[in-house]
Order: sequence, then C-alpha cells, then structure tokens
Amino acid sequence: MTRRHSLEDLLAVMARLRDPERGCPWDLQQDFPTIAPHTLEECYELVDAIERGDFAQVRDELGDVLFQVIFYTQMGREQGRFDWPDVVDNLVEKLLRRHPHVFPSGKLAAGALPEDDSRTQVDVERVHQTWEQIKQTEREAKLQDGVLDDVPVALPALSRAAKLQKRAARVGFDWENWRQVLEKIQEEQGEVVEAIERGDAAAIEDEIGDLLFACVNLARFVKVDPEAALRSSNRKFERRFRFIEQTLAAGGQRPQQVSLDVMEQLWLQAKQVEKSG
Repeated sequence: MTRRHSLEDLLAVMARLRDPERGCPWDLQQDFPTIAPHTLEECYELVDAIERGDFAQVRDELGDVLFQVIFYTQMGREQGRFDWPDVVDNLVEKLLRRHPHVFPSGKLAAGALPEDDSRTQVDVERVHQTWEQIKQTEREAKLQDGVLDDVPVALPALSRAAKLQKRAARVGFDWENWRQVLEKIQEEQGEVVEAIERGDAAAIEDEIGDLLFACVNLARFVKVDPEAALRSSNRKFERRFRFIEQTLAAGGQRPQQVSLDVMEQLWLQAKQVEKSG
C-alpha cells in the first residue's frame, strides 16, 4: 500500500522550500505581503469550485489554501513570531471559547469532549448572538471598542459593505423593512442621474457607490449574499455571451461583425436554452 503523506510531511516540504541553502529561489523571496494576494486568489478559486459542485477541484483548492497557511506559519517560525503548534493551539482555544453551548467548561479532556460536559440545546439565532457577544468581548480586549472595528479592509467591496451594515444593524442602526431600502435605491438612482447630467465625474463615482451600497442593503434584508449573487450573475453573463460567440462562429462570424440587434436575439435564445434545461 502506498504511504499517504501527512501534515508533518507538508511542514517538512515547506521548511525545505524556505531553506536558505537548498530551498526554492522564488519561495525564499516571499514575505507576508507578497503572499497575501495569492491567498485571496486561492480562496476565490476554492469558492468557485464549491459553487460549481466540482469536488475533485474542491479537494485540490483546499490543498492550495492549506499551503498558504503553512507558508505563513513557516515565515512566522523563521521570524520567531509563532509556529504551527501556536497557530493550532490558538485556534482550538478560540473555538472552545466561542462555543460554550458545545463546550460548557471551555476545555478539552485529553483531546476529546469531556464525558461530564452537559450541553444545552440552543437554536441557531441564540448561537449567533452568543458568538457575536464573545467576539465583541475579544475586540474590547484588543482595544477595538467601535462597532465597526476589525471589519477587514481587504474584503471584496460588496462583502465588506454587507458586513459593515450587519454590524450597524445589531445596534439598531437599520431600516425597518425591505420596502424602505427599495425607496432608498430609487432615491440613489435619481442622484446618479443628476450627477451624470451635470457631468461631475467625482459625483458620479460617489453616487454610484451609494447606489451599490443600497443594493447590498436590499440583499442583506432578503438574506442574499451580495458577493455570491454577483458571482452567479457573472457566470450567467459568461454562459450567454459564449452562446452568442459559439452560435456566430458556427456561421463563420464574430460578434464584432454583426449588429447589436443580432446579438440581442441570440442573447434571448441563450435565455430560452437555459430555461428549457
């Protein structure tokens, strides 16, 4: 039977890649800031594989994301900041602390759930409230007193907008219902039109940002992840436009050789094909 590689093997590979004398030149040149963009890319590729239901690719992308974690950990060890056991220990402690409904004592006995832990049944909303209360306590311990503190700046803009809105909503700064949000969207649309008619480039950018922010608010009210919704629309646009390209190519043509009316007709055909399965 072929030996399967372990986490220890992965740590050893990473250490060798960063070996000053025998390592990989590219890996040796990297630091925390240079790796960060790759981490974002790998996470997006993982999400894409999940949404497409391609679990062979999910397995592959999970490995790539794990490699990012190992890479950071190796650099942390080299700099004397932290090592792999530190990362794991910190994670386990945080999970125990944030799940008192599962681990009432906040401890593990010999690496397993203590037999005398009496867990109480709670609903998802109660779990969410407790989670947020614990996270707020953690933020305060880090001297992050503001409601919006620690919302990552590097998040995609739509995701960050939703997170900012959720934080504000928890302290009562929110609309009463989704119809009010729709009215706000209509108001923002009017302001975009006014800015365009004035030809004020800075105002156009500002008002379009406000319009997008209001649309994120609507998505939040109806429990839709705006980032996921836009990714879905992107994929839909790609499918339909490729249909146009492929249909035209079958007749020896390209999009730039036909009129907009022709492409719109093919777009409608693409929609019909999707509806018919």
